[in-house]
Amino acid sequence: MKRLALLFISLFVAFSAYAENEVSIRTVVLDAGHGGYDPGAISFNKKYQEKNFVLDIAKRLQKLINKEYPEIKVIMTRSDDTFIPLDERGDIANKANADLFMSIHINASSSPNPSGFSIHVLGQSSNKNRDLYQANLELVKRENTIVTLDADHKPIRREFDPKDPGATIFMAMMQSAILEQSIDFAQIINRNLVGGPVKVNRGVSQDPFRVLWKTTCPAVLVELGFITNRNDLEKLTTESGRQALAERLLKAFGEYKCKYDEVATHSEIPAVSEKPASSKPAASSKSQIRYGVQIFAVSATIKAGDSRLLGYAPHVYPSGKVKRYVIGECTNLEDAKKVHKKVKNKYPDSFVVKIEGEKLYRCN
Repeated sequence: MKRLALLFISLFVAFSAYAENEVSIRTVVLDAGHGGYDPGAISFNKKYQEKNFVLDIAKRLQKLINKEYPEIKVIMTRSDDTFIPLDERGDIANKANADLFMSIHINASSSPNPSGFSIHVLGQSSNKNRDLYQANLELVKRENTIVTLDADHKPIRREFDPKDPGATIFMAMMQSAILEQSIDFAQIINRNLVGGPVKVNRGVSQDPFRVLWKTTCPAVLVELGFITNRNDLEKLTTESGRQALAERLLKAFGEYKCKYDEVATHSEIPAVSEKPASSKPAASSKSQIRYGVQIFAVSATIKAGDSRLLGYAPHVYPSGKVKRYVIGECTNLEDAKKVHKKVKNKYPDSFVVKIEGEKLYRCN
């Protein structure tokens, strides 16, 4: 009991720190559900397993984020067919000081009729009168099943009880700190999945998923269709269908990041000059490869003279709704590294970039 209390205290401190210190998103954790000897949901014909679909989608999403937002660190809880215990998945996010956690799953039913995607955040399913209550209860039981090994190293399943008294305390703490951001992200994902390969929208709900419990950052669990529904399965079995789902998740991530970064920017030091930072690249030809140091990327325009620029006049490179601020542009990689060495203490998250026209590519 004492250890449990200490855990709650430490998590409360982490949640409070998160709520009070809004910073731009730097690290996202993608969690491909199940894995190894835990297949997750299985299709009626036994040919397809959830663990394989979600790993493929998570890898596609990782690749897309790395390409679109090279300044973002993407961590996978698993990158191959390995089993990771539910509790350790949250620990991975916490140890990495993650700013966002997304757990990717595929749903299932004993009937072939249910279909569609749904997004879940941590909470207690209390509205027993809503249509999806019983279905979500079964989903929670299945996703909360703890897979362990017996004495003969054979997988056994133990159901976790979401009605545990400690769970209520934990969820209350969670709700007071980061639930609002989690719901916001879930709603953005929901909007972006509409019109995609999986057609039915089952909405956003709060449910006591164990994998979300220990994360100290906004966290969602997405169910990208039913492996037991013919139409959903047809989309999941094609590369184009899985790619489309990953692209819609990327779009949702980008929308949330843009909104989050803008909030974080406005909560920091305000602009003090009417003259904007330079938006033109260096005088050298755009066809020439250049190098520089990206000091940060935000959605809001930072004007010249802003204290965050520390006297520098960076060039601004738009990338979607995000603007990337680059200093020390030159034609030599080694020179750019020397600039980075001088400024990395001032800008801990800065890194060297290669500049090709208006495109930036991370070098380190």
